[in-house]
Amino acid sequence: MLEGLLTLDRAASVPLPDQIYRGVRDAVRAGRLSAGAVLPSSRRLAETLAVSRNTVTAAYELLAAEGVIEVRRGAAPRVCGHDRDPVAAAALSDATPAVGLSARGKDLSRLPWAAPDRARAKRLEPGTPAIDVFPRDEWARALRRAARRPDRREVLYAQTSGLDRLRAALAVYLASERGVRAEPSQILVTPSTQASLFLLATCLADPGETVWLEDPGYLGARAAFLGAGLTIVPMPVDDQGADPSAMAGAPAPRLVYVTPSHQYPTGVTMPLARRLAVLEQARHAGGLVVEDDYDSEFLFEGRPVAALQGLSGGGEAVYLGTFAKSLLPGLRVAYMVVPAQLAPDLAAAQRAAGLYANVATQGALAEFLETGRYRAHVKRIRTVYRGRGLAMAEALRRAVGNLGQVADPTGGVQLTLRFDASRDDVAIAEALQARGFGVAALSTYALATDAPASPVSGLVIGFADATETDVAEIARAVAAALAVAE
Repeated sequence: MLEGLLTLDRAASVPLPDQIYRGVRDAVRAGRLSAGAVLPSSRRLAETLAVSRNTVTAAYELLAAEGVIEVRRGAAPRVCGHDRDPVAAAALSDATPAVGLSARGKDLSRLPWAAPDRARAKRLEPGTPAIDVFPRDEWARALRRAARRPDRREVLYAQTSGLDRLRAALAVYLASERGVRAEPSQILVTPSTQASLFLLATCLADPGETVWLEDPGYLGARAAFLGAGLTIVPMPVDDQGADPSAMAGAPAPRLVYVTPSHQYPTGVTMPLARRLAVLEQARHAGGLVVEDDYDSEFLFEGRPVAALQGLSGGGEAVYLGTFAKSLLPGLRVAYMVVPAQLAPDLAAAQRAAGLYANVATQGALAEFLETGRYRAHVKRIRTVYRGRGLAMAEALRRAVGNLGQVADPTGGVQLTLRFDASRDDVAIAEALQARGFGVAALSTYALATDAPASPVSGLVIGFADATETDVAEIARAVAAALAVAE
């Protein structure tokens, strides 16, 4: 009986014992083998299937361990009795699950930032660093050293908010480079900026409470705040960044999210007066400013503007940083500097959520910071990025003429090519994506699409990893897409 239910594929990658196990299990679930049915002995089935007895024995042992069959010494194997009819069980297993996404889950999954068809691993994607300038050999050596010297406290659960060594090195580096004032205990190391945002949104505001978000702004922040059930109120962005004066009469925020050093996606810098105004408004409302300083290290001329965290005295702002742009996103290490009074509770929440960064990677990063190799690397790529950004801007200006406007980038890893508001930038972006470019439509970053200052139209184009060929091809492709759209 069983022999007729089993067909083995000797060319398949699935081992023969697994094929026998699955065949019997599926036959029982489908009702083709009923409770109490007698199975052939391991010897007999092995002869029938032309396999070794050990192969059948391994399959029978797994079936017995899962309670599918019963094997007793001196007796033939039998199918076990079941509380449910096997046919009903099979029907249930094949049914469409009744549980679906919640309203928040649906909103989250529909965001352009999370869409499965969003261009990934394509040329010139915004936010993508240059792989060709990553210090592979130096990093490999540092990573090997970190992995070979495991410390019990580091590799278990004693330092889930970040290695003490890395947090100490970051405190020194941030004080020197960004004017951030913090003790190592105020630094929480996370797997990504997105993880930091989800943790903050969950712990510092309750569902329904208000967050002010730059418009246009970072889609990852929008996803984090929507996922936490917060009410997002757009904060308009102009040529000086987010404009807090436009928020008169808006609901008081629990959180205010800004990218003051290099606004994402427009690339403009917020002047000191506005930065101080943002801090004052948050202080007055009893809220907290979330300062995402994702690429301030890539300012091409002069020094970056002072961090809000340093201007605030540390009590009104959370500072977010990442190594995704300066090194690689795949390292999965970011960090946040939080007010001292919040640090213990946020660290506990981080442990509860399991938002830990890789220990070996943290060890290698600590070495890079301590030895000065990280500073040297940033200095090198800043020069590389500046050259690529300027070349991209110039090529686009020549290609599009008066059909678009693009300024020389002052820093960062992407630039914005603006169109007249009447142009369908989504269609243009899709045409370019079909040609292998990972550009994004500027309008997809906008929140208040019906506001007087909207809609915005344009393209956000990464340049950090752009080759000369990429620059020439994207310029031609944009010009062609604009011509078709005319």
